[in-house]
Amino acid sequence: MFLTIKNIPRVSWSSNKPLNFKPKLSTFFFLCFGLTLFGLGEGLLIVSGVGASPWTVFAQGIYLNVGFSVGIITILISGVVLLLWLPLNQKIGIGTVLNALIIGTMIDICIKFVPTPENYISQLLLAIIAVLTVGLGGGIYLVGNLGAGPRDGLMIGLQQKTNLPIAAVRAFLEITVMSIGWYLGGVVGVGTLLFAFGIGPAVALGLFLVGRVFS
Repeated sequence: MFLTIKNIPRVSWSSNKPLNFKPKLSTFFFLCFGLTLFGLGEGLLIVSGVGASPWTVFAQGIYLNVGFSVGIITILISGVVLLLWLPLNQKIGIGTVLNALIIGTMIDICIKFVPTPENYISQLLLAIIAVLTVGLGGGIYLVGNLGAGPRDGLMIGLQQKTNLPIAAVRAFLEITVMSIGWYLGGVVGVGTLLFAFGIGPAVALGLFLVGRVFS
C-alpha cells in the first residue's frame, strides 16, 4: 500500500508553507527530529563499511574525471540540483538549510562514535537499518513542510510533474546517479545497491507511517 503513495501527507503539525520563519514548536521539533534520524541513517551507512550512498558514488566518479575534491563536488552537485528546482516549482525553507547542518553533524557523530561491525553479516544488517532510518527520518521531516533538502526537493518536484509514486521516483533518481557514478569510476558496494533500490520504498514507508500515526 505505501509503495503507491504519491503525495506528502499533511498532519496537524505540518506547516502551511515551506518559507515559514515562525513555525509551530511541534513542526520545528519534528523537522529537527526527522533530519536527525536522516543523518543518523546516512552515518550508519558509511560506518557499515559495505558501500557509500549513490550520490557519494556519483561525486566520487566526477572527482576521478575532474580532479576537484569529493567535498567540493558534493557542494556543486547540491547547487545544480537546487537549480533544477526552478522549473519544478519547489520552494526553499528553513528545512533546506537545516538539512545540511543537522545531517552533516549526525554523520560526523556516527563516524566518531559508532564502530564498524567486524562480521560481514552484521555490516549488511547495519546497512539495512541505515536505509530504513533514512527513510523514516525523511518521512518525518518532509511532512513538516518546511523545505526539503536538494535531493528530496528534486524527488517531490519530479513526482508532481510525472504523478508517479514517490517510491518509484526516488528509486529512479538513486539508481540513475549510482549508475553514472559507477560508469565514471566510482566504487559501488552492496550498501550502495541497498540504498539505491531501498531508499524509495523506505521513504514511502516513512511517509505512510507518519500519515497513519498523526492522522
